[in-house]
Amino acid sequence: MNIGEQVNQTNFSSVTEFLLLGFSNFGEIQLIFFAVFLCLYLIILSGNITIFTVINLDHSLHIPIYFFLGILSISERGYTFVIMSKMLINLLSLMRTISFINCDTQMFFFLGFAVTNCMLFGVMCYDICHPLQYSILMSWQVCGELAATCAVIGFLFSLIGSLLVFQLPFCGPNKINHYFCDISAVIQLACTDTYINEVVIFIGGVLALMVPLAFTCISYGFIARTILRIPSAEGKRKAFSTWASHLTVVIVHYGCASFVYLRPSSKYSSSKDRLVTVVYTVVTPLLNPLVYSLRNKDVQMSIQKVTGRKGFILKLYNENTSHTHTKNLF
Repeated sequence: MNIGEQVNQTNFSSVTEFLLLGFSNFGEIQLIFFAVFLCLYLIILSGNITIFTVINLDHSLHIPIYFFLGILSISERGYTFVIMSKMLINLLSLMRTISFINCDTQMFFFLGFAVTNCMLFGVMCYDICHPLQYSILMSWQVCGELAATCAVIGFLFSLIGSLLVFQLPFCGPNKINHYFCDISAVIQLACTDTYINEVVIFIGGVLALMVPLAFTCISYGFIARTILRIPSAEGKRKAFSTWASHLTVVIVHYGCASFVYLRPSSKYSSSKDRLVTVVYTVVTPLLNPLVYSLRNKDVQMSIQKVTGRKGFILKLYNENTSHTHTKNLF
């Protein structure tokens, strides 16, 4: 083979579409998966739409923390739609193919919304040095700038990540052992050395995951110290209950994402990755509206005000409502 042929082969991807294996090895159980995931998707969608609508309609919620929760709800709707819409279609389809360009597009938007969410979690803990004082620290201009920065950083990371993957040659295997075009699954199919690409992606993963996680954990440490100063034992118990639920969701989200993206490709395991990925693509988007918003007394009261009655969600979470002497995440 001459040099011209080698260059041509290196720069040309013969693969025009990929096959998403997803949950195909589960046979007829896929119908059960479809029903379960459809229900979860509808709950995620309705929860985020409810939060966004209520925050927009009720002026009492027009404060910085709810602004960021509203942005988070928009991001999570995009995040889950990019993944679950194709997954649900594939669970009912015999042809689970996705074109090369659509796979690239799915990866781009998934990474964009995912990194944006990570940044938003960090931004919502902006009050590290002065915990629980959002209204003092955050002007609307600062809120807008921070939200825009999160989105720009998120989609800049996704642009770099998708370029690092899809500029590689794919000249043979096209079966993605996953239910969407995840970066760690697709890069395994490249027919060239991907070491440099993986190093850059790993560094990006550290920045996107570990930096916001560090800010979040430090802030929650300050919040815990503030809670310890509450004189009432009952108030302290309720505050710690809410604090623990918030922190648990954060740790699960970042922990699962770190397990998938912050390890060498030689440790890649399709079966384990699919299970862990379900947690941060389905479970945490399901929990976020409930933990961060629908358990909040102010949000519950706003839903009553907007709907004019006490709905099912309010009754369900009424006993678990936690509130402190401040208007914030709690």
